[in-house]
Amino acid sequence: MYESSQDCEATTPITLVISEVIDPNRIQEYEAWTKGINQVAQQFNGFLGVEVISPRDAGYPEYVVIVKFENYNSFRTWMTSPIYHEWLEKSRGLIAVRSTQQLPSGLEMWFSLPKNKWTDYTEPPYYKKVILGVLAVYPLILLSNFLLNPFLQNLGYFLSLLISVIFVSALLTYPVMPQLTKLFRFWLYPSLARRKSSIK
Repeated sequence: MYESSQDCEATTPITLVISEVIDPNRIQEYEAWTKGINQVAQQFNGFLGVEVISPRDAGYPEYVVIVKFENYNSFRTWMTSPIYHEWLEKSRGLIAVRSTQQLPSGLEMWFSLPKNKWTDYTEPPYYKKVILGVLAVYPLILLSNFLLNPFLQNLGYFLSLLISVIFVSALLTYPVMPQLTKLFRFWLYPSLARRKSSIK
């Protein structure tokens, strides 16, 4: 029995990545606004959580907001709700630039997305993501074994495995996978590479 595309939409987790460049003079107002809208979102069925990544460069206040929903229907209910649009209206004047991208939950969350001005791109095929994942994970596992094994020998199997997984996952999320996707961007996003070179 095959699963229909509608069934997949009903069961596949959805992640929304929002990039927002804030008016430097209104950062406190923006942070208060994000707390408010996040509290409201938690009241919706299917809401899994939100993560707000603060800017690293004070001169360029770009926040990245990662919102996760259980499935597409829950995501759509939130995005089309009057309360969401009410809160969106409250953000007018706070946000200089906003861009959003909807992602399925999976390897995409480890990938470094193209910058805003290159948003017209085709998502890398699955096999490229798998290849890049292997290139990232295999050396990290070897490194984990080399560095951690001397300290984990007296621990139980499951505890030592947990510590190794945490070590690998932490490095994979940042900086390994973001840097690796930047290095191989010409291969992951060939249409962007051609477009960029054509306007030089």
